[in-house]
Amino acid sequence: MDKPAPDYDLVLAGGGLANGLLAWRLRTLRPELRILLLESEEHIGGNHTWSFHDSDLTPAQRAWLAPLVSCRWPRYEVSFPDLARTLEGGYASIASSDFARTIEAALGPALLTRVRIAALGPTWVELADGVTIHAGAVIDGRGMRASSRLSLGYQTFLGQELRLRAPHGLHAPVIMDATVEQQGGYRFVYLLPFGPDRVLVEDTHYVDGPGWEPERLRTNIAAYAAARGWEVADVLREEHGSLPIVLAGDFDGFWADLNGQPASGLRAGLFHPTTGYSLPHAVRLAERVAALADLSAPAVFAAIRDEARREWQGQRFFRLLNRMLFLAGRPEQRWRVMQRFYRLPAPLIARFYAGRLHLRDKARVLSGKPPVPVAQALAAACKIHPDQIRKTA
Repeated sequence: MDKPAPDYDLVLAGGGLANGLLAWRLRTLRPELRILLLESEEHIGGNHTWSFHDSDLTPAQRAWLAPLVSCRWPRYEVSFPDLARTLEGGYASIASSDFARTIEAALGPALLTRVRIAALGPTWVELADGVTIHAGAVIDGRGMRASSRLSLGYQTFLGQELRLRAPHGLHAPVIMDATVEQQGGYRFVYLLPFGPDRVLVEDTHYVDGPGWEPERLRTNIAAYAAARGWEVADVLREEHGSLPIVLAGDFDGFWADLNGQPASGLRAGLFHPTTGYSLPHAVRLAERVAALADLSAPAVFAAIRDEARREWQGQRFFRLLNRMLFLAGRPEQRWRVMQRFYRLPAPLIARFYAGRLHLRDKARVLSGKPPVPVAQALAAACKIHPDQIRKTA
C-alpha cells in the first residue's frame, strides 16, 4: 500500500521560540516550501521574555533577528553582597507579544492557532478533532520532556512587568541582583527597564526541584519594589517558568528515546546548561534546518541530533560548574560562586554566556581560592546521578 502523499514539506508542532524562529526563517529564505506551524493557544510565543547578549550571536544573526527585538541596551549590571559591577556590551530582549506579531504576519496561512495535538510521529500529526496531517517531517517543539537520562537542577522564576508611579531610576538591565535574602538556594532579582516608569522584576531561584511557590515569589517582588522605593501603579503582566539546569546526562540515551522524532528547543536539549538561555541555540538551529537540502524526517532528525551533540560536547565544563554550584557547600551560600565568577575579566564572562570558553578561560574560572570548601567542590565535580547516568561529559 502506498504511503499518503504529504500535505506539507515540514510541520512544526508547537509555536514556541525555537519553532517560531524556524518557521519564520524558512518562510523568509525558502517561501516555496509548504510549511505549517501548529499552536494550541491564540498566539504563538506564549507569555515570555527572551534575552541575549550581542556577543551570543554573529552580526548576521543579530541582523535577521532585529525585527523581533523589543528593547536593547548598551550595557548591563550585576550586584552581589560584596560586588557591584557594570559590564559594557549589548543586551537585548524580545517580548513574546512582539515575537507573535511579527512572525504571525509573515506566516499568514502557514500558521494554525487554537489547535490541539492528540498525537504525532516523525511524519504525521493527529489533531484532537481527528484530522491527520502528513508531512515530510514533523518537528516537535512542545517544551521540555521528562527524561530519566538527565540529572537536573532548576531555575524557577516569576516575573511581573510593573508600571510605577514615578521613574525607577535604572539606566541598564540588572541581570543579577543577589543582594536579596537567599531563601534556601541561589536567589537573585532580574530587572529589565522597558521605559522610565516600566520595569520587569523577576524573582529567580536556582533550586534542586522544579516545584515553586508563586505567592511567595509575588510577595518577594512586592517587598523588593518597596525596598527600592518604587510605588507600583499597575501590574501589567506576569510570567513564570522553570528552566532545566543540566548537572549530568546520557546524551545517546536521551536521543535514542526520541525514536527518530525530530525535536527542537528544550525538547531537543538545546539551551545553555547553566543560564537556561535558549535563544542563541534556537537561532543556530533555525539556520541549520533552513539550509537543509533534504527535509525528510530521517535527515532532519540526524541534523538536529548532530547540532545537539556538538552543543553537548562543548558544554561539558558548564555541567561540571553546575555540579559545583548545586552540590558543593550550603544552598544559601551558592551566591558566592556567582560573585566570584563576576570578578573575572569581561571578555571571559561574554564567552561564558556565549558558551565558547577557551581552555585558558576554564583554567581561570577554576583557579584561585574556591568560594566553596575544596573537598566538597571536588566531590561535587565527580558526583553523578544516583541512577548512575552514563557519560556525564
